[in-house]
Amino acid sequence: MSTLKVSKIEPVTSGGDCIVAATNIVGNKNLIINGAMQVAQRGTTADDDSYRTVDRFMLSYGNTDNHPTQAHHALTSSDTGPWEKGFRYSFHLTNGNQTSGAGAGDFLTMQTRLEGQDIANSGWDYTSATSYITLSYWIKSSIAQSFGVRLHTQYTTEYNYASETGSLSANTWTKVIHKIPGNSNLVFTNNNTFGLQLEWTAFRGTDTTADSVTNDAWAAYASGTRIRNMTSTWYTTNDATLEITGVQLEVGDVATAFEHRSYQDELLRCQRYYNRWQEGNSVYVGETSFQYNSSILITAFHFSPQMRATPSLEDADGTNYFTAFAAGSGTDFDTFSSINSMSNKGGCVNATVSGTAGEAAGIHLSNSSAYIAFSAEL
Repeated sequence: MSTLKVSKIEPVTSGGDCIVAATNIVGNKNLIINGAMQVAQRGTTADDDSYRTVDRFMLSYGNTDNHPTQAHHALTSSDTGPWEKGFRYSFHLTNGNQTSGAGAGDFLTMQTRLEGQDIANSGWDYTSATSYITLSYWIKSSIAQSFGVRLHTQYTTEYNYASETGSLSANTWTKVIHKIPGNSNLVFTNNNTFGLQLEWTAFRGTDTTADSVTNDAWAAYASGTRIRNMTSTWYTTNDATLEITGVQLEVGDVATAFEHRSYQDELLRCQRYYNRWQEGNSVYVGETSFQYNSSILITAFHFSPQMRATPSLEDADGTNYFTAFAAGSGTDFDTFSSINSMSNKGGCVNATVSGTAGEAAGIHLSNSSAYIAFSAEL
């Protein structure tokens, strides 16, 4: 079964009739990228933090005894609620075994981050207490309890908006809605830097929580008062699970139907932040490769779409993972060594390869685990 939980949804009356003041119900209303969790360029599971599975969603944790696992999780028809609404994947968290209990400095959260310009240009009058954005999502926990949810602005004086899911029934998908007003102290710079963070809190210890926190209200950010004190039941249960899908953030004071976008559309949006060139054995990567001198091979890459900022290089290192083919023969190498003249539009990467200066080459992936990727994540 599934239930619907709504935070602060208020009817509007007109001539004695109750109506819903729905706004921004056309395309491109959802400010969240990959809210249906379709795209997972990096892989399907990882027992590590940061961005490792579902694109644009990250796991953040600290002081855990045992690493939790994040996953790009396939839903089935038994996932009553989101399945009927067209959702086929979730961002799924499995707790490790926290043998020492819930420490004051322990934390375990799921996050997504937005650029400042995405808020500044959204149409939300974020400095007005009568202008709203609405956050909605489906959530399921293997443990019956409430979880913290918060928004955190990143410019000048940082501001924090704390809230809660409300009590969830175990192993039951629940739709939660938060209606969030503006505040005169909020600032979002119209650029591509980190502007707003959304966090679903599986657990935070008392170093970062306090009962003095007021839910559903903006307050100046302080490290020790991010959310209200929360129960440790989920965190101290080995292999407890928590998952979300259908995440939508839209301008207006009600949650409208989720904006389902095609896989290709979401992939292009995700590639602004992370662009992973085809991985696997016996495929080629890059565009133009040439031998700069007798020991350095340069390979050009062009980013389409352009990336958020100049990216960092990521590749899978391993013995003979790559082969440079030139003049009828191949030379194996293990890794790409550095970025060369890179921007958000593209650039070159270097590899240490013996060859004849001036020769053209093709870069071949020679191991099923080999890949090359570029990251400009927030």
